[in-house]
Amino acid sequence: ERSGREPMFVHMSIHYPRQEKEQFLIESMHRFGETAKELPGLISVNTLKDEDTGRVIGLAIWETREQWEEAMPKMHQAVKDDPFNEWEMRPPEIFHLYPL
Repeated sequence: ERSGREPMFVHMSIHYPRQEKEQFLIESMHRFGETAKELPGLISVNTLKDEDTGRVIGLAIWETREQWEEAMPKMHQAVKDDPFNEWEMRPPEIFHLYPL
């Protein structure tokens, strides 16, 4: 617990999709998120798009980092065969955040 707040852990990924492959990436992110919804500790999961840059953002909020770590293998399994290197111009930026 930090500063008297409830524990929370945020996994955020910023993706740079190729325009013609964007829908494939979004569908993959939705599969990843649907898998997360079945796992303990998830508070919310969203796939978002920045209207100015076209970047696609994955935002998952978990009760704890430990629950996210336990969930990751199952979520990765849902998208393990997806050709991200064909769908994205560069690797995503990944952020692991917690409240201060």
